[in-house]
Amino acid sequence: MNNHVATLRERLVAMYETHDTDSLRSLRDFVDLFPPVDSTAALGRWETARADLESRRTRLAAAFGDRLADIATVATAEMAMRALSLYETHQTGVDVLVLDVDETLRSAGTTDNEIPRESRHLLTELHDRGVPIVICTGQTLENVKGFLIQGLGSEIVHSGTLSVVYEAGNGVFTPGHGGDTKRLLYERLDPSVQRVFDEVRIRALSDAPRPVARGCHLQGNEFSVTLKPNYATGSDRAGSLIDEALLHQVDTVGVAVGERVAPNTSTGTAQDWARAYYAQADPEIATVLGDLADVPEDAAIPTEVTDLFGLIDVAYYEGDAAEVTSLELDKVAGVEAAYEVLGLEAPFALVMGDSKSDLRVMEWVESTGDGISGAPRHATEAVVDHVRRTDGLVFDRGDAATPLRTVSALNTLAGFEE
Repeated sequence: MNNHVATLRERLVAMYETHDTDSLRSLRDFVDLFPPVDSTAALGRWETARADLESRRTRLAAAFGDRLADIATVATAEMAMRALSLYETHQTGVDVLVLDVDETLRSAGTTDNEIPRESRHLLTELHDRGVPIVICTGQTLENVKGFLIQGLGSEIVHSGTLSVVYEAGNGVFTPGHGGDTKRLLYERLDPSVQRVFDEVRIRALSDAPRPVARGCHLQGNEFSVTLKPNYATGSDRAGSLIDEALLHQVDTVGVAVGERVAPNTSTGTAQDWARAYYAQADPEIATVLGDLADVPEDAAIPTEVTDLFGLIDVAYYEGDAAEVTSLELDKVAGVEAAYEVLGLEAPFALVMGDSKSDLRVMEWVESTGDGISGAPRHATEAVVDHVRRTDGLVFDRGDAATPLRTVSALNTLAGFEE
């Protein structure tokens, strides 16, 4: 392997040093991303660019072979060397893409909230080369289905090799797989857990403080209970509402759990138990709760209450959402189910995401040795730290194309062993 990698490195260095690969990639991007339009002048320009691309690539392939020429048309020298380093470490290409959507594939700040054309094209190419795609998102299924069909096209969505883990693991949707097309993972949970969620959902707005009831809405999830602001995400108003919504969600979980396993408990005591438990579990939640209410430091929580709290997660996203989810159903559980439906056994994955829920998937593939991670620089600090520590791929906001180009080069390099 070392001699093989050394040879590849020498050839890559020579290729990038002796040929104008920047112009080659620019031509390919123009040809691929800006197809002919209904204009004679534009069509002529496109045909000239395509002929120039074919001529340049042919000369490069004659000198360095088709595979290295393919790398040069998609990856910069830096990306190619990064891919070679990954190949040397893992001795394999990427078998599956596990991708978060918001602030990963697309970024509202720079891409009009759509997957950029460049990233869409690279995803299509990798999929056409036999790499399945698992979209792993906290969004509802209906939201993400429409988005994917618009962004990737109906052919890929219904190819049988694309799966959607939605609501951060509550369900898995894999078109073209008969009875396995939709798996409702939350139906596997203990009935006592399901009943707590039913109660929390009923009370999410009906029992909410007036500012929360008027200023928030309940996201249309199938199982998780998510309160979202009726104001711009991240605004001051949204921030104060979500802080209040978090307190309400925690209190409601406390009451619902208390009614389930400690029916003689007062409402105030059940709320104190929940505040103490979830504040201890998450410092960020502790700060928000402490600013709004009394949080007992030494609450004597009954074991049966603690056990049920331990199956229910309360998540806080500043100025964006206060969410109650199942700790038994996370993105890892969803990805495992997606792998099963797709018929993938221990595939080597690229996991890309920006949040704590994505971090769990990244840590999972690291622990099994079955993947690498990627994250935008603006991701949660813990996510970026993990990606850097594990020698993963950090990219700029809205630039998912860079890690996808690197993976394309990696898979081409791995193809030399075929």
